[in-house]
Amino acid sequence: MTVLRKNVSKKDSWNVEALYPNFKAWEADLKKTVKAKAAPFFKEILNFKGKLQKSSKQLAELLELYFQTERKLRKLYTYAKLRHDEDLTEETARKAADTITTIYHLFSQETSWIEPEILAIDSQTLKKFIKDKHLAGYSFFLESLSRLRPHTLDAEKEFLIALADQALQSPHKAFSAISDADFKFGHVVDSKGVKKELTHGTYGVYLRDQDRTLRKNAFTQLLNKYGSYENSLTELLQGQVQKHNFHARAKKYATCLDAALFPKNIDTTVYKALIKAVRENIFALHKYMKLRKKVLGLKELHLYDTYVPIVDSYDRKFTYEEAEELVINSTKPLGDDYQKILKNGLKTDRWVDRYENVNKRSGAYSSGCFDSSPYILMNFKGILRDVFTLAHEAGHSMHSFFSRTNQPYHYSDYTIFVAEVASTFNEELLMQDLIKNAKNDKQKAFLINEKLEDMRATLFRQTMFAEFELFLHTAIEKHIPITPQLLKEEYMKLNRFYFGSDVIIDPEIAFEWSRIPHFYYGFYVYQYATGISAAAALHEKVTTGGKKERDSYINFLKSGSSDYPIKLLQKAGVDMRTTEPVERAIGKFSKLTDELQKLLTKK
Repeated sequence: MTVLRKNVSKKDSWNVEALYPNFKAWEADLKKTVKAKAAPFFKEILNFKGKLQKSSKQLAELLELYFQTERKLRKLYTYAKLRHDEDLTEETARKAADTITTIYHLFSQETSWIEPEILAIDSQTLKKFIKDKHLAGYSFFLESLSRLRPHTLDAEKEFLIALADQALQSPHKAFSAISDADFKFGHVVDSKGVKKELTHGTYGVYLRDQDRTLRKNAFTQLLNKYGSYENSLTELLQGQVQKHNFHARAKKYATCLDAALFPKNIDTTVYKALIKAVRENIFALHKYMKLRKKVLGLKELHLYDTYVPIVDSYDRKFTYEEAEELVINSTKPLGDDYQKILKNGLKTDRWVDRYENVNKRSGAYSSGCFDSSPYILMNFKGILRDVFTLAHEAGHSMHSFFSRTNQPYHYSDYTIFVAEVASTFNEELLMQDLIKNAKNDKQKAFLINEKLEDMRATLFRQTMFAEFELFLHTAIEKHIPITPQLLKEEYMKLNRFYFGSDVIIDPEIAFEWSRIPHFYYGFYVYQYATGISAAAALHEKVTTGGKKERDSYINFLKSGSSDYPIKLLQKAGVDMRTTEPVERAIGKFSKLTDELQKLLTKK
């Protein structure tokens, strides 16, 4: 049975009290940060309005105050969000999360004039300002902001957009509440008639179980639960995409995709080239599915058969402590400093909230803020996939740690485009370590199959999601009515193409789009695919190179958002403007499939 949050031991929970010992201390800091009880809440910032064009010193003082205030709000938000995710139904944490979210929106509204006023400074004067000593630490920030001049509105219009943003959060928040808290999936029966609790956490475990009846029942029951709410979930997703379209049109972008990529200086051809490269090489995935069907000895390979390990010699349970050791040891190629920081974080500083509890947020993530250690949410069940999830989130957390300790606050967050590089790099380190230490061909085969599954989920599946997301936004842009039937048909069509003729596309998969939280983020998922491709290229450079290659990678982790993401990856040694990294990753997938086939047919 899943435990209540109050029964979770301290050693199994993250050290959130390092931020604030309790909500009383949090509330005290909130009052200190937001002194006013009515608008304007951030009067000190508003005092600079209309004065930024006067001198570089005025602009520097405003930016310093703005980022100092935002930094304090981020700390407050981080604590409330982490506490809320511990138990989504706990009232105090829920109110705190709602309160700080509201304040954040008010902060955005009251500071929405800043960017328009900076961009109202004529370009020649702004160039002179940027070269001034007072703004030396903000030069890249101001240069990248200048790129947004064609897409920045006047102060009044920017204020209206910021004012609308809180209301426009409703679709995503409602989806999260329904999916993570309200939905109960009951119990499923295995082949022996034993009832098992079905949750977000156990769903992935059951799909990997050798009991085919359990797999099928879990797959059918969970997806049909979402399907029974298809009309409501369609409206929520459509509302979120309408929000993206509103922002794109209001900011004078041609499409939602342009609006998502242009601010980070990423051309839309990167997105479309990813889809094109995967589509043109989809035979590699079809070859793997054909092998899976043959090895499992099935007349029909269903979608609920596509996750179960096809080699069972290494499919054992791991304790959380064993997972920690494996992840820490695998990072040896990154040097002693990296290993020491990670070891302290996992073992001493309690970065991780380890196990599932009642009403805890599902899935896994890495979080934190400039004034905290990294925090990792896990729902650890003891399967090998959980070990890789820990490696993945530890990669994010180390990226955050290095960025925050080597960059000023305003450059300390890295962009989404590079976010998945460090995480998948660490997964690759773990996999190669495990393969190297495999005791026999069966263990090696199992691990290669795990690597193939990881690449399938990250490269092929996320690209399929990226296609679906592009379809959704294009439909809204063309004023095509979004109905459950349209979404189901498109999702089924994509599954048929990606899985190929050797897989039975079960009707329940038509509802899967309605349970994917990433579709609410706005062109996020493609970066998993570009990330794994970049990580594979960088892993090869680091592990086959020397100190220079390792230092280049560590410097990439330290860079935060101090340059455009494409340029940061170029400095590290990979060019994502070309299709080569994606094509090389797919080529590796194909070779691993061939190697797996040889191992499984070896006498």
